[in-house]
Amino acid sequence: MNDTPFLPFTRPSIDERTIAEVSEVLRSGWITTGPKCQALEAALSRRFDGRPVRLVNSGTASLELALRLCDIGPGDEVITTPMSWVATANVVLAVGATPVFVDADAATRNIDLDRIEAAITPRTRALLPVDLAGLPVDRDRLNRLAAAHGLRVVEDAAQSFGAQWGGRPIGSFGDLVSFSFHANKNMTFGEGGCLVMNDEAEARRFELLRLQGVQRLPGGGMEVEAWGAKANMTDIAAAIGLGQLRSIDDFNLRRRQLARRYFERWDRSLGFELPSEDTELHGNWHMFQPLLPRAFAAARPDFVAGMKALGFGVGVHYPAMHLFSMFRAMGHARGDFPVAEDIGERTVTLPLFPAMTDADVDRVCAAVTTVMAELQGVRP
Repeated sequence: MNDTPFLPFTRPSIDERTIAEVSEVLRSGWITTGPKCQALEAALSRRFDGRPVRLVNSGTASLELALRLCDIGPGDEVITTPMSWVATANVVLAVGATPVFVDADAATRNIDLDRIEAAITPRTRALLPVDLAGLPVDRDRLNRLAAAHGLRVVEDAAQSFGAQWGGRPIGSFGDLVSFSFHANKNMTFGEGGCLVMNDEAEARRFELLRLQGVQRLPGGGMEVEAWGAKANMTDIAAAIGLGQLRSIDDFNLRRRQLARRYFERWDRSLGFELPSEDTELHGNWHMFQPLLPRAFAAARPDFVAGMKALGFGVGVHYPAMHLFSMFRAMGHARGDFPVAEDIGERTVTLPLFPAMTDADVDRVCAAVTTVMAELQGVRP
């Protein structure tokens, strides 16, 4: 019997100081949007070279309101990738626009920039790239492409907080940049998100969009001229965020070290396709995702079950979303985006979070070898 504690594929790291600060907020009597949110927005803005940042209650809300900020709606098209969490396309549908998928690049697993131009039509209004597993899309090429066609860029950087491109932090440049602070992200507030914008005029409009469109007037009055969501963040979440922000660089450093350990200890004879071994530059190693050998793609449920039986959590991030029933009903079918389909059928997300030890990585690698031997019908 295995009495070693179960190792999930991710776990948040929240220190005692942060827990105490959350307790202070709870005792303060001000637990919804207030001074902690203002302090966190200011701290995030400093991190992003002074660009305006506004918080919301989820990364999904951030993306949707970014599209609304761009006045994207019915009749418009937004180009994105099928290799993402379904929220990426759902927000396009939420504003009444049409998501137009472009296949993934086999090397990066991000949107294939070589295929975007062919997908642009007169109805295209924006590009919505995704930094899968925290590896940034090539921002230089992306922004040149958008500028050449007069398109907005809404970066789904949900997974890439702390990553860089060209030595600059993701979020410190570009058009609109959306981050998520969900419980499984490198930096978590429990739930939450933010949007980094270009100027204060955009930020003021975003403030209306995130809270019912209400404008506060002198003397206590108010006015509403346009639709707004209910998407504001609480000071409880912001207190967690301020604590996480103190540690995020250390978190990401540890993730890089753990990823390097995976590459060092991995049995290459197993036939997995590993992610890029660039453990130092650009990415923040939000997830470590080898691809099963193609001959074992159909056995992925058995692989996941075998790892769980040995005490390890394994995720699947993500199935190619165009194969979900909702998108099939819109006309998509198997074969539309073969690279994304291949990745989606073979990807497995292995444990990776800052509190892991080097020995944990070694145990995961050994378990992978054991499970693959069992799937092959050969006992080690």
